[in-house]
Parts: sequence; structure tokens; C-alpha cells
Amino acid sequence: MVIPAALLFFAFHTYPALKGIYYSFTNWNGITLDYDFVGLKNYFNLFKDETVKESYFFTFKFAIFAAILINIISLAVAIGLNAKIKGRNFFRAVYFLPNILSVLIVGFIFNYVFTNIIPRFGEKYNIEFLTANILGNADLAWIGILLVFVWQACAFNIILYLSGLQTVPTELYEASSLDGANRWQQFWKVTFPVIAPFFTINMVLAMKNSLMVFDQIVAMTGGGPGTSTMSISYLIYTGGFTGGEFAFQSANAVIYFIVIMFISIIQLKILQKREMDM
Repeated sequence: MVIPAALLFFAFHTYPALKGIYYSFTNWNGITLDYDFVGLKNYFNLFKDETVKESYFFTFKFAIFAAILINIISLAVAIGLNAKIKGRNFFRAVYFLPNILSVLIVGFIFNYVFTNIIPRFGEKYNIEFLTANILGNADLAWIGILLVFVWQACAFNIILYLSGLQTVPTELYEASSLDGANRWQQFWKVTFPVIAPFFTINMVLAMKNSLMVFDQIVAMTGGGPGTSTMSISYLIYTGGFTGGEFAFQSANAVIYFIVIMFISIIQLKILQKREMDM
């Protein structure tokens, strides 16, 4: 029963990945049938390409801010939704809704919001800083993408944190309350140590997904203005499939995979060690 699934996985995942690694050692442009082996030339050229350097800088900056914001907001909302409030199930459904929406559709909607609705609102009420389209500003466009990305990514992380919060025994809260612990002390000494494994999972997932940001950029900025919001994954796509750099961007994809894997392993080691220290 496992063989059909394994064959499909190999055909549509493993084989293309191996083929991409193979092409990274060639000069194939993705169109012609002829190509030559160039060894590690593509890998050496990656470190000389300014566009590649800029895309790595943007992606890391974006991922750090996104991962931190996603976890802070998700944990805060999850704590609120875990409390005994009216309409708790309704609010849980509302906060999970962004997770089931198409990322591209959401991106196109917010593109229209940032381009038309917010500037008109700013003009109508004479709010100067809202009159300009944030996506048209090379210094601020990434913030617009960040806001949309964090809003949509929080939905899944909230569910994971809610699952973790429901594993905290109520007896611990009662005991800490009798000892005179306030809300913050209960969170830091009781809640957080118990949900530490969920924090580890969420941090790794948030960082990995942020490093792979793609759909929002396609829908909102197309990597612009200029190359100010050009993420690594979007550069690999545009350069590889439309820029005649298939082999070069295949090498970029291999390096990118190694970087993401390395960051994820480091995160797991550090955060799991913190779990044991707690």
C-alpha cells in the first residue's frame, strides 16, 4: 500500500529535485536542448551576483521580523481565545479563517487596498502619511507584504498554540495562585514551560515559511519597486523560468535549500535545549 504513494512522491518531488541538482552543474538556459557541464561555476557566480545578495538580505530581514511578529501575536491571541469569554468558538473560527483563504487572492485584494482604498481614505480625511501607496515605495513596500503575510500566517499558529494551552493542567494555575503569583508570573513560570514544545514548532514553521515567501510578492509587488522586495524564491522563479538562467537559479535553489535546512536544525537544537532547561 505504501508503494504507490512512494512512487508518486519520487516522481513529483524527489526526481525533480535531483534533476535540479544535476542541472545546477550545467549552463542550460531551460529552453534549448544543448548544454555543457560547467562544474561549480554557477555556485561561484552566485556569490558575485549583486541581485542574489540583495534578495538574500531582503529575505532574511523579512523572515526575522515575520517569525517574531507571528509568534508574539499568535500566542497573545491564543491566550485570549483560551479564556472563558462569550462567543469563544465564533472568534476561534474567525481567527482561523485567513488560513483557508487563497494566498494569491488575499494578496491581490490587499494590493487593491494599499493602492486605492487607503490613499483615498487618507486624501478624504487629510491624513498625509496614508495618501501615498506604500507598495510603490522602495523603502516601505516590504512592510505592506509583511503585514499581509503575518495576518494570514497567524491563523495556523494560533491553532497550534491553542492546542498547547489546553494541555496546561488547571491545577498548576490554582497552586500558583495560592502561592501569590500574578498573571505574568503564571504565564512565565507555568504556561510557557508547558507549551515550550509548541513554541519550538511554531518558531521553526514560521521561520521556514517566512524564508519561502513567494505568493504575496507575486500578487502585491512583483519583486518591486525595482528589486526592493525580490525574495530568494521569487528570484529563482523569475530568473529560472523567464530569465534564461535555469541552471544558475537551480544552483541558487540548492544553496537556498541548504540554508533553510541549516537554520531549521539550529533553531531546533537551541529551542529544544531551552525546553530541557525549563
